[in-house]
Amino acid sequence: MTTRPVVFLMGPTGAGKTATALALCALAPIEAISVDAAQIYRGLDIGTAKPTAGERRALPHSLIDIRSVAESYSAAAFAEDARRAIEAARERDRVPVLVGGSSFYFHALEYGLPEIPPSDPALRAALLAERDAKGLPALYGELMRRDPQRALAIAPTDPQRIVRALEIARTLGRVPQAVAPAPVLPYPVLKFAINPRERGELHRRIAVRFHRILTRGLMEEAAWLFGLNLPATAPALRLVGYRQAGEYLRGKIPYNELAAQGVVATRQLAKRQLTWLRADPAVRWLDAGGPRGPESCAAIIGDAIDAMAHGS
Repeated sequence: MTTRPVVFLMGPTGAGKTATALALCALAPIEAISVDAAQIYRGLDIGTAKPTAGERRALPHSLIDIRSVAESYSAAAFAEDARRAIEAARERDRVPVLVGGSSFYFHALEYGLPEIPPSDPALRAALLAERDAKGLPALYGELMRRDPQRALAIAPTDPQRIVRALEIARTLGRVPQAVAPAPVLPYPVLKFAINPRERGELHRRIAVRFHRILTRGLMEEAAWLFGLNLPATAPALRLVGYRQAGEYLRGKIPYNELAAQGVVATRQLAKRQLTWLRADPAVRWLDAGGPRGPESCAAIIGDAIDAMAHGS
């Protein structure tokens, strides 16, 4: 009897996950499921580095373009959608490959969601007052001390999620526990993280990619996004790249600072993603460096899929 696994294809932003998935589809019968909190939004294509139309024809991706920019999307909603997409792929006798960098989404799918107490208006008001008095970095620092794993999944500049996570930590008085202590997916999972072995190579790729999206339409997408006059709490407004473009459009930073700040923010995001991934001993790291990096990584993943499918 064959055993088709579910594959987690993870890694920091800019590492080459999409290219690896495309190389893998030539080696194994796979379907891609996006695990990206930014690529869910319709209309935000360039700045989120979505797979191109041609790439998606070669390898269709589920869970892209499933929300409007006015909507939010939770880890609970992702886990439910991803489970349905996994089942659909398996029914077609394909290997589901979950591709992306949203670490908390992967964790929610594999282990279930933490227990979440209801919001406490008085505590939230107190936290907001502390934010105004001490600054957001002070609250983020406390969250890092109380629940470092959750903090690593949140940008230090995201006030809504920081306040809510700290509200939960203070209410419980401890780190929230997952609903189930063991994996909840009823399938074997192969977990891979791709990343160039040389840190400087990832930084170079991040800079090249940000400048590329800046010249290919980021500003037009950002002008459209911020022209919708969404509430300040809309998650789409806080996405890396769009947030910096919004600062420029509002006249808060000069254009020559836009790219520099965008690259720094992207590198910070990549660092948080890497820190999260390194905490998981089940992750197998693959070197995505060099011009043939995606093909080399895909070959290793394809061999692992084949070995599990045939019980070797």
